[in-house]
Parts: sequence; structure tokens; C-alpha cells
Amino acid sequence: MRFDDRGLIPAVVQDASTHQVLTVAYMNAEAVNRSLKGPDVWFYSRSRNELWHKGETSGNFLKVKTIEVDCDGDTLLVTVEPTGPACHTGETSCFHRPLEPERTDQQATGPGVLSELFGVIEDRRQNPAETSYTSKLFAQGRERIAQKLIEEAGETAIAGLGAEPARMVEETADLLYNVLVLASAAGVRPDDIWAELARRRKAGGTAARA
Repeated sequence: MRFDDRGLIPAVVQDASTHQVLTVAYMNAEAVNRSLKGPDVWFYSRSRNELWHKGETSGNFLKVKTIEVDCDGDTLLVTVEPTGPACHTGETSCFHRPLEPERTDQQATGPGVLSELFGVIEDRRQNPAETSYTSKLFAQGRERIAQKLIEEAGETAIAGLGAEPARMVEETADLLYNVLVLASAAGVRPDDIWAELARRRKAGGTAARA
């Protein structure tokens, strides 16, 4: 088994019963060993730089059935018995969106952009840089970060009442950035937020059907 220069190896996760690919994540040596011991799958979070017990927050655990390594020794295939949706959106699999050819050259949008931004914010928190505004915010403490978020929320609301849509776009971007900074400081991941929104959406749909 070969790890990359970061000490990681990609793991393709497949439902042992349906053979559906559920997700692709990364493992380091410790995550592999913990997964081999079972009963659940462990990953390594590149955004948080720490071990990740899949399902610890959402309750959607992946029960290990088998772990195999490919012929080149640089990718794992993990078959599992899922106890719930594997995707943070609430979908059974992370692979639930057809690829549109005309969008293949576009940059990430929506949650993808926020996840990328959160990764940068996490890096600034863990590896402070003197010239980084984000690092300076973390140095000022969570109370100051929360205060800044309140300020941005007010400015966004005021912009929304104005006659310049572009101004609200700018203020909303600032607001989302500060939400992610506070989330990082509080130990909250965007995936946790997406999972909660998905849970609410499902609960609403169930209520509507009832």
C-alpha cells in the first residue's frame, strides 16, 4: 500500500449490498488501521487536518465489510453497510448529480466554493501568517470574530433594503466569509451545516407528505 507525499491514500467506498459507489475520501495510516479493526470506517479530513470518524456527527455510520487495495497499491476499495445517507446533503451517495458538459470548465460554485474557502480559513487558523487578515481575526479571539459577524449581518440587511443589488452581493459574500471564520473558531464544519439543512429539508418533505 502506497501513501502520497501527504501520507494519504484515496478510498472508494461502495455499498456491499447494492455495489453503489457512496463516496470517495482519504485515509492516513491510522485511519486505515482503525477501519481494519472496525466496526466503522475512519477517514482523514484534509480540511481539518485530523482523523474523522464518519457518522460521529450525523449518526450515518459506515460499517466496514471489506477493505481491498488495487493492483498499483495506491487506492483502496472499502465495502460497507451504511446506516444512513453517505452524503452530507442527505443523498444516499455523493454521486447523484449528472455532469453537464458545458460546465466542466467552470469553477466550483455554491457549497463547493464555501468548502474551498473553509479549507483556506482552516489553514490560516492552524498556520498563522502575519500578512493574513484571517489569521489576525483568529488572533483577536472568538468574541471579536462574533462581533465582526454581527456587523456584517447588519450591513447585509441594510444593503438588502437598498437599490443596489451589487452591494448586497458584496455584503453577503463578506457575511458568509465571517460565518465560516466563526464556524472554524467554534469547531463547526460546513458539512455539519449542510447535513442539518438536508435534515430539515427531509423533515419538511415528510411533513408535507403526511
